[in-house]
Amino acid sequence: MKKVRIEDAIGLPLLHDVTQITDSFKGAKFRRGHIITAGDVNVLLDMGKKYVYVSEEGDNLVHEEDAAKRLAGIAKCNGTHFSDVSEGKIVQYADADGLLVIDVGLLNELNGIDDVTICTQRNHSRIRKGDRVASMRIVPLWTDEKNITDAEKAANGKRLFTLCEYKHKKVGIVITGSEVYSGRIEDKFQPVLKRKLSQFPHEIVGIEICDDDEEMIRNACIGLMGKGADLLLLTGGMSVDADDVTPDAVKSLGFEIVTYGVPSQPGNMTLIAYKGAIPAIGIPSAAISRPTTVLDVILPSLFADVRVTKKDVISMANGGLCSLCDKDGGRCHFPNCHFGNY
Repeated sequence: MKKVRIEDAIGLPLLHDVTQITDSFKGAKFRRGHIITAGDVNVLLDMGKKYVYVSEEGDNLVHEEDAAKRLAGIAKCNGTHFSDVSEGKIVQYADADGLLVIDVGLLNELNGIDDVTICTQRNHSRIRKGDRVASMRIVPLWTDEKNITDAEKAANGKRLFTLCEYKHKKVGIVITGSEVYSGRIEDKFQPVLKRKLSQFPHEIVGIEICDDDEEMIRNACIGLMGKGADLLLLTGGMSVDADDVTPDAVKSLGFEIVTYGVPSQPGNMTLIAYKGAIPAIGIPSAAISRPTTVLDVILPSLFADVRVTKKDVISMANGGLCSLCDKDGGRCHFPNCHFGNY
């Protein structure tokens, strides 16, 4: 590959898209393969293009468009589609709502290969239909064949990322607290949970209000699961007070406790447990007073059937402190912020 003066390139095909930028347009003015004419010379000069690239015999190079297509082959994923290649890059779009789960190690390995760039939304991002999921290109106009081959070998048999579509869930809600059960105060959790659940496909199979009594809470959960609940949300009783027995009730049902306590605030005292495929989430009272808590972080995983692990919980610490943007009359920006990225 060599570069030649525009005036000497008349009659030769362009080896790359040439981008034009004006006040109202940014895009390819001339496409790869366009045969340069005498009339194009002044247009190209006005665009600041004094030289173009032409191929030389014996080149073992991959053009940016062909490289982008091969990198897209690495990133194939159900529930997504690719744009046409333009200006050397391909963009990947979501065809459904869901949770994006990325093999971050593989992504880093691929981007460590010379000239290769693949960028994505963050791991565990909430994705809506039509969102951009990833984009891929090489940095230069051409790259050595070896670089693309190395990328293909690194990804062989591996899935770079998965778009896990949200599943319809049957939700059982258990409200705990002697003050609510006795009628001394009005329950504030139900409207909060209904609002948060409205973002996902679901039906509520039942709502039980319980005293701070382990057996009562346990029986309420059994009854809800008997109605088909495949997601249990338990509110209150999550602190260290002597009256708070919700975690004990969940454990007594045979649920495996992933964590009681998350290194993230608000929502430090969140409980995450599983019995087979059924999650049980203990929700502390911060969900009433704060617009966004750990519950909002993990709900997408619960509806996408992506099991929350202890490793996930630990990684929530980095970025797990909410900035409380809504204080003093501000507005919460979640999920478009650092909070809950893991």
